[in-house]
Amino acid sequence: MPPGGKKICMLVYSFYESDNRVMRYARALVERGDQVDVIALSDGKQQPFEIVEGVNVHRIQRRERNERNKFAYLYRLLKFCVKSSLVLSRLHWRRKYSLIHVHNVPDFLVFSAWLPKVTGAKIILDIHDILPEFFANKFRKPEHSVYVRLLKLIEKLSARFANHVIVSNHLWSEKAIARSISKEKCTVFINYVDLSLFRSRRTRNDGRFIMLYHGGLQRHQGLDLAIRAFDKVCRPNPGVEFHIYGGGSMKPELEELVRDLGLNDRVFLQESVPTREVADIVANADLGIVAKRADSFGNEAYSTKIMEFMAEGVPVIVSKTKIDSFYFDDSVVRFFESGNEDDLASAMLDLMKNQGRRESLVRHANEYVARNNWDTRKQKYWHLVDSLVSGTELQPAGLSKGSTVCP
Repeated sequence: MPPGGKKICMLVYSFYESDNRVMRYARALVERGDQVDVIALSDGKQQPFEIVEGVNVHRIQRRERNERNKFAYLYRLLKFCVKSSLVLSRLHWRRKYSLIHVHNVPDFLVFSAWLPKVTGAKIILDIHDILPEFFANKFRKPEHSVYVRLLKLIEKLSARFANHVIVSNHLWSEKAIARSISKEKCTVFINYVDLSLFRSRRTRNDGRFIMLYHGGLQRHQGLDLAIRAFDKVCRPNPGVEFHIYGGGSMKPELEELVRDLGLNDRVFLQESVPTREVADIVANADLGIVAKRADSFGNEAYSTKIMEFMAEGVPVIVSKTKIDSFYFDDSVVRFFESGNEDDLASAMLDLMKNQGRRESLVRHANEYVARNNWDTRKQKYWHLVDSLVSGTELQPAGLSKGSTVCP
C-alpha cells in the first residue's frame, strides 16, 4: 500500500457497473489501499450512493439510451458536466483529492475538474473513444463538417488542460498525437481483460449451440450483418441460437429485422446486464461474434469483448478491421471480411462444424490472454498515478503490440 494511500476521484458518463475499463482502474487503486470515489450515471433503479467493492459510487444523473438526436445527446452531456463539476467540487473540498481521472465521452468533461486542478490535483484524461470519429459515425457527419472540426478543437483543449492523457489503443494514440497531444504526456492502455471477473466456469450442457454478442448496439458494430449471416446458417441447423445483450440506437431496427426474417425463436435481444453477469453469460456461449464494420470509427475501435471471449475459453469470429488485425492473428481468432455477410456466414458454419478448429483457437487464445491481461499491466497504471502525483518523470518503454506506451 502506498504511504497513507491516495485520494482519487473518477468521472465517467456511463454506468459504473457496466464500464469494465473504469471498474478495472478503480478496483486496482482500492486493492493497494487508495480511497476512490466515482461520479457516474444511474439507470434509475440504483441508489444515488453505494459502496461497490470498496469504491464509493456517486450516481448523479439518469441516462436513457435513446440519443438519436445530436442536440438531445449534447444537452444530456452538458447537464452531466455541470452536475459533476458541482459534486466533484464539493467532494474535493472535503477530501482534497490528489488525482482526478476523467473518462471520455465527452472530452470536455475534463473541465469539470477545474477546482481540483487549480488547487493542485493532477488530472488524467482517459480517451475511451476518439470523439471526432465517434460523433461522425454516430450521426453520419462528414469529417470536414463544422461539428467534427469543433470536436477536434475540443480534444486539443481538453488534452492541454489535463496533466496526462491515456488513449485506449495504439492506432488512436498515433492520430491523437498527430493533432492534439504531445507524445510525452500520452500513454496507451488497451482494455485488458480482468481475470478476476472473466474466468471459465461453464455450467450449461443442454445441447444447444449459442452464438453471443454483448455490448453496444450501434451501426458500426455490424449486428444487422451478423443477424443476416446467422439467418443463412441457422435454418438447417436446429438448436443453434444467437443471443445479443446490450442497448443502443440500433435496437429497434434490429428487433424489426429479426421479425422480418422470422427469427424470433432463434435470435434473442436482451437488455444490458452488469459486468459480473456478463462474465457468466460469456462462459456459457459456444461462439463469440464481433462483426464491426471497417468504417472510420469501427475500423480503429478496439473491441474489449474479444479478449473477454478468449479469457472464458470461447472461440470468437472477428471482422478483419485495421485495429483487430493489429492486435490479433488467425491463430487466436477466426477472421472474416468486414461487411461481407456471406463470409461471416461461412465463418459461422466453419466453426459450428469444426470442433478441432474451435479447440485450436481456444488453446492459442489462452496463451495470448496469459500474456495480456489486467493483472500483468495494472502495476504500470499504479506507476503512472504515483509519478503524476509525486511530480517525477515517467520512464517510457519501447512500443510493441499490447505495450502500454504510445509510439
